[in-house]
Amino acid sequence: MTADAVVFERVSKSFGAVRAVDDVSFALPRGALVTLLGPSGCGKTTTLRLIAGLELPTRGRIEIAGRDVTRLAAAERRIAMVFQSYALFPHMTVVENVAYGLVVGGARRTEAEAEAGAMLASLGLEGLGQRLPAELSGGQQQRVAVARALVLRPEVLLFDEPLSNLDARLRRRVREDIRDLQKRLGLSVIYVTHDQQEALAVSDLVCVMRSGRIAQMGTPTELYDDPADAFVADFMGEANVIAGEVLGPGRIVLGGTTLEAAMRDHPPGPAQIAVRPEAVSLRREGEGLKGRVSRAAFLGQTREYEVETDAGTIFVVTPASAEAFAPGEAVICRLERVIPLRG
Repeated sequence: MTADAVVFERVSKSFGAVRAVDDVSFALPRGALVTLLGPSGCGKTTTLRLIAGLELPTRGRIEIAGRDVTRLAAAERRIAMVFQSYALFPHMTVVENVAYGLVVGGARRTEAEAEAGAMLASLGLEGLGQRLPAELSGGQQQRVAVARALVLRPEVLLFDEPLSNLDARLRRRVREDIRDLQKRLGLSVIYVTHDQQEALAVSDLVCVMRSGRIAQMGTPTELYDDPADAFVADFMGEANVIAGEVLGPGRIVLGGTTLEAAMRDHPPGPAQIAVRPEAVSLRREGEGLKGRVSRAAFLGQTREYEVETDAGTIFVVTPASAEAFAPGEAVICRLERVIPLRG
């Protein structure tokens, strides 16, 4: 049995003159939660629909659990999808919603509803089977949609922007529920979002897409700490991208100032330097990049600053407990870690 849940081999999908997915190849491992991340129009949702069989590729080959499904319709693939809107039937009870796919597939109603009840219990929804969807919270509706997908025992479970309809606090709780469930059941999950924090929080692997292609794929830590280029650096969280020069290991020049900072290996010479906002500390004196605070904001747990320097404007985030600075104050920016970008 293959170790890969989904394999794309040079897959493209065109809509007229527009190529939404452009010569994409990847192997997504079984039992992992893989997020397709990118801005609107990058191709992530089309890629998900290609996996689901809701779109067929213009060219290339798609494999699910070792089986060539390139030309198979959605009903012929062992996949299930949780839609952004949940798509629950409002006139059916919760247990009827979950059992629906089994009944359509030929199972007896009593058996299907018994299996649906067991799945609801496993997701913490025991006792809610006779309610209508409108009688549930947003988080409960999300779990019903997941139960309806899981009861079909899919090879791959697909999520299309599953948290976009929830408020911030509920979104955090439901994403934790999805991650816990995925780990507990060893599910192969493909998850689409445009939210970087969401991707960092739930993923084993993140596939960042841009203009129908894969910009970079790796673990959340790899993409955050070792981005391939300025696009990935800025998309995977905030980043200050500054033109500078690498002098050697741990030594760079920014805005005419020679600085020492932890950094990955990079050949000496001109380079784009990415600096994470939290990798900058502010001081009133000492060695570092001189600047002046142009904006300061208190956000409860953190403080945000914009600092004007000879290298350009630097966005800085510090803990709320750190020393505070007011607009107009002269400061020294000490860069704890920088990322010279390749290419």
